[in-house]
Amino acid sequence: MPPLSSLSSYDAVVAALRAAGCVFAEDEAQLILGAAHDTDELAAMVRRRADGLPLELVLGWAEFRGLRITVEPGVFVPRRRTEFLVEQALAQAPAASVVVDLCCGSGAVGAALAAALGQVDLYAADIDPAAVRCARRNIAPLGGLVHAGDLFEALPGELRGRVDILAANVPYVPTGEVGLLPAEARDHEPLVALDGGADGLDVLRRVAADAPRWLAPGGCLLVETSQAQAPAAVAAFADGGLTARLAVSEELYANVVIGTL
Repeated sequence: MPPLSSLSSYDAVVAALRAAGCVFAEDEAQLILGAAHDTDELAAMVRRRADGLPLELVLGWAEFRGLRITVEPGVFVPRRRTEFLVEQALAQAPAASVVVDLCCGSGAVGAALAAALGQVDLYAADIDPAAVRCARRNIAPLGGLVHAGDLFEALPGELRGRVDILAANVPYVPTGEVGLLPAEARDHEPLVALDGGADGLDVLRRVAADAPRWLAPGGCLLVETSQAQAPAAVAAFADGGLTARLAVSEELYANVVIGTL
C-alpha cells in the first residue's frame, strides 16, 4: 500500500484499497474521496477502511432505498437485501398509517417505510442503547419516536391493536454460526443484532407469538430470515395465529415471512 501521505488522487486511493483487499476498490474510492474534506481526513478514512472497518462506518452512512441512513460504530449496518422487506411491506399495506420498526438497529427500515408512505405514525424500538441513539438520528426527522427496551415491552401500550405494518428485522444467525460471519459483521456489529439463538429463530418466535395483540385488523408482520430457516419461521407465524406466506428475492438473496391476522 502506498504511504498514506501520498493519497491525493483517485488512482492512489484505489491502489491503497485494492492492496488492503477491498473487492470494490474503485467504487469505495469514489465514495471516500467524496466524503473527505481534506487530505488528512482522506488518509484517516483510507486507513480505517484498510484496517477492516466497514465502508459504511468509515463514511458514517449507508445507502438504503435511496436514503442516506446514519450509522455509527457498534450499530448493525443495514443490508441491501432488507430493502426487499420494505418493498413487501409497502405492497401488503400501501395505505398503512401506523408503522413499527422492531429490532430497529439504525432505523433504516422504519425510515424507508415512512419516506415511501408519507404521513404515518412511526415508532421504532431496540434493546441496544447504541442502536436507539443512532435510530433517533434517522427517525426523528421523519416525526418518528424511538423507544428502548426488549421487543414489545418498549412500545407504548396504546399501540396494541393499531399497527398496520410491523417490521421486525430480528437477529437470525444461529449461535454456532456467528463465528463464521464475515469479519466486518463479526468484529464490528453487536452480537445482540446477529445471534438468534441455537437455531437462529429465538427472537423470531417471540415476535410471532406476540404480534397478533399489536396488529390492527388486516395488519401485517414481516420478518427476514434465511432460506434454510424459512419453513420453521413460517410455522412459527402459524403457531402465533397468523396466516403466513414466504416471499423470496433470488436477486437479493432475501427471504421474508409475511404474516397477517
